[in-house]
Order: sequence, then structure tokens, then C-alpha cells
Amino acid sequence: MTPRLGAVVVAVALAFPLIQPVRASDRSSVFLGFDRNDYPGDDNLKELHKTFAFAGYWLNNPPGSKSNTWVGTRGRLQAAGFGFLVLFNGRLYRELKANAAELGRSDGQLAIASARREGFSAHTIIFLDQEEGGRMLQEQKEYLFAWVDEVARGRFRAGIYCSGIPFKEESGASLVTAQDIRLNAARRDITFWVTNDACPPSPGCVTSGQRSQPMASGIDFAEVWQFAQSPRRKDFASACRGYAEDGECDSPMPSGQKLKVDLDVATSADPSHGKTAD
Repeated sequence: MTPRLGAVVVAVALAFPLIQPVRASDRSSVFLGFDRNDYPGDDNLKELHKTFAFAGYWLNNPPGSKSNTWVGTRGRLQAAGFGFLVLFNGRLYRELKANAAELGRSDGQLAIASARREGFSAHTIIFLDQEEGGRMLQEQKEYLFAWVDEVARGRFRAGIYCSGIPFKEESGASLVTAQDIRLNAARRDITFWVTNDACPPSPGCVTSGQRSQPMASGIDFAEVWQFAQSPRRKDFASACRGYAEDGECDSPMPSGQKLKVDLDVATSADPSHGKTAD
């Protein structure tokens, strides 16, 4: 996933206050996870779980993909010990010109139906993948919040994956997409998974050593932080260490096998609370 900072720019600048955390979750522990567009394969799960506590899980086709290879794999991932980051790929701005709110509601219903079909129970957090960064335009806000409301009506919990990197508008004002969304959310209960792969604050493509809390991303209210993407984004992560010579972030695997991953930390080993009793 690669949120497109600057894909949407609005000339009018607003002053954003410092946003303080609102959740009382225990942040004393930090758990490492991964996400990727393609399912890593059953044979790799045991080895991956030696490093990672949780995995991203797509409910629909990931960005740029024509199919979803994660379908039907929830049970195998849970049996291997993984928690979940449950994801639904949202819409780009160009798709929202007709009826953004109605599209948000229908996509929310699709997310709920897919989550139930995959075996996720009520109250699982489903993260909407908001790929475009910058200030959210009216149509984007209508879509996002209609989706959030629909997911909540279906007795699931809503989360949003979005940029946590400061973005400078044409006016010279600086804003962060996550803060913009939260500021306009009107007290909606939204869990935030932010991406900030710039070094610092990111340690780079690193899976060992001391792990930072999601709030170290620069977003105090973040519950999940994606701190490395594969391939490395040269405009943000050029100074980051740990990437392979080809710019990819490879998971530690035996026999020199390369498995490209994005890296995440969370305050829970099951950030979507998607594990079931079976």
C-alpha cells in the first residue's frame, strides 16, 4: 500500500490543533506485523510467525490487483498463530464524482459481507485503505464517513489506513491526512493505522531490536504504524536503512528466499481483534 501524498491538494489552508490521544489502551507492549498485497503461501506461515505477530488480511482486491489471494486463508493464519489487520480497499477520488455517500454505504455493506464470509466475527475492526493523501475533499469525506457509519451499523468497528506524513499544500500550510480525517470525524469511533516511512521517525526496514510505539509515528492517536514499505519510496525513505539493494523490504526467511513485506507495529498482537475461538 502506498498512500499518494499530494494526489489531492486544496488551496485553502486550515490551522490544525495538536490532537491528543483519546484511547486508554495499554501501550506498554509493542507487536511487529507485516502486510502485503499477495498471500505469502501456506508453507511460509510458520517461518513468518517467528518474526511477526500479525498479518494484513484483504477483504477485497488490493490496490492494483485484479484478484484477492487472501480469500479463504483466515483459518490457516490463525492456526499458525497470527493476529489480523483486516483491510478493505477504498475508492480513489476519481471514482467519487457521482454519489460518494451512497458508494460509501454500499462499500461498507460489501466490507461487512466479506468479513462475515471470511469468518470474522462482529466487532472486528475493518480498516478502510485510504490511498490518497493530503486534505480530504468533500466527496472523499462523504465516502469515508458513510463507509464508517455503515460498518458500525453492521456491528463491526471501523478503522482507516492513511498517511501520517506532514504534507505541504500550495498555500504553504502543512497538514497530516490522519489529523484531517479525525478532525472532521464528528466523534465517530475510528481506529487509525497510519503510514510514515520517513527516517526518522521510522527505523527503516528493520525487524529486530527495540520497537517504537505507534505514537512514535508522529500521530499520538495511532493504534498501528506502518513504518516501512516495499519497495522503498525514494521521496520519503531514501535515508532509511535495512532495505535490499533493489530497494525492497525483505522478510527474514531461510535459504535466502525473499518475501517482500511492509512492516507495522501495533499495541496489540491482534490489532483488528479478528481472532475467533475456533
